[in-house]
Amino acid sequence: MKNYFFTSESVTEGHPDKLCDYISDSILDECLKQDQNSRVAVETFAANNNIIIAGQITSNAKFDIEKMVREKIKEIGFDNENTDMDYRTCKIHTDITKQSPDIALGVDIGGAGDQGIMFGFACDETENYMPYAIDMAHKLSKKLTEVRKTKQIPYLRPDGKTQVTVEYEEEKPKRIENILISTQTLDNIANEQLRKDIIEKVINNVIPINMMDEQTKIYINPTGRFVIGGPLGDTGLTGRKIIVDTYGGYARHGGGAFSGKDASKVDRSAAYMLRHIAKNLVANGYAKKCEIQVSYGIGIKEPLSIYVNTFGTSQKSEEELVELIKEKFNLTPDGIINYLRLKEPIYTKTTNYGHFGKSDLPWEKIIEM
Repeated sequence: MKNYFFTSESVTEGHPDKLCDYISDSILDECLKQDQNSRVAVETFAANNNIIIAGQITSNAKFDIEKMVREKIKEIGFDNENTDMDYRTCKIHTDITKQSPDIALGVDIGGAGDQGIMFGFACDETENYMPYAIDMAHKLSKKLTEVRKTKQIPYLRPDGKTQVTVEYEEEKPKRIENILISTQTLDNIANEQLRKDIIEKVINNVIPINMMDEQTKIYINPTGRFVIGGPLGDTGLTGRKIIVDTYGGYARHGGGAFSGKDASKVDRSAAYMLRHIAKNLVANGYAKKCEIQVSYGIGIKEPLSIYVNTFGTSQKSEEELVELIKEKFNLTPDGIINYLRLKEPIYTKTTNYGHFGKSDLPWEKIIEM
């Protein structure tokens, strides 16, 4: 299709799923700070004023998980159990074991910790080589959090979601058709005031003026009320925002979540590596749009398959690009970890507003190919 509409969504750090992602990634980072060889697979569940943390940690790190969790909940801004959650009074339960010895058999020799498929993607629609809709949605969510924390809109609460619909013409973003922002507020805030503040302090500071016109529709809290939020309004769970975390549905996803997993889990590390490769194929002029898939088998070092799709935008064949990738990059788990320095405690940087498109992350670096 040459003309079509495409929509992507993002969420703020106070969304209950993102709260859980952030707790899981914070535990991972603390383990890596103390022991770079930590093996971590941690899930967090949030409901009402309760946090449950479960999973496997094999590490020499020692720290107070409950204390850390309360600090992270406070950092996000949850301090009212009547509207969302209170870091001071919430109940925290943990159930942590060590990594299964059966899985460790494969990981200890440098093999993949599980079977699975992973995808990486890049396109030339934005400066950071991300699809336009998800890029705008993330920027809106980030700005929504910023104006809350800096008290520019003092009545906002942590939970929120954004959504952007882009009209494409000849495969290029032409204009924004609609913007939807749902944001938690204090009680008794007039919708007219909320709409005015969000348009003025969020939308107009994020969306390029040339991408909006008189037909662009803006929806702010369309139900008319959003006071109960966070884990009190909806349960949260690690790994439930995989499309928000990646490409907003514009590219395919292998199904594996990222947060709470150390880099021996190829669900995370291979997805980061494939983003790096796809971005560099586009940045170096090999294609305007590129999607890459690999597959792994548990305990096996090399990927079982590599697939490249440039959607007809490359002068080279997909077969040639596969050979280029094989020559240039080591796609074993250890090769990826060493190349991207994935034993560093960088993972809380990834949790919110997308794992891709941020210039300070190692897989976003542009190299010469």
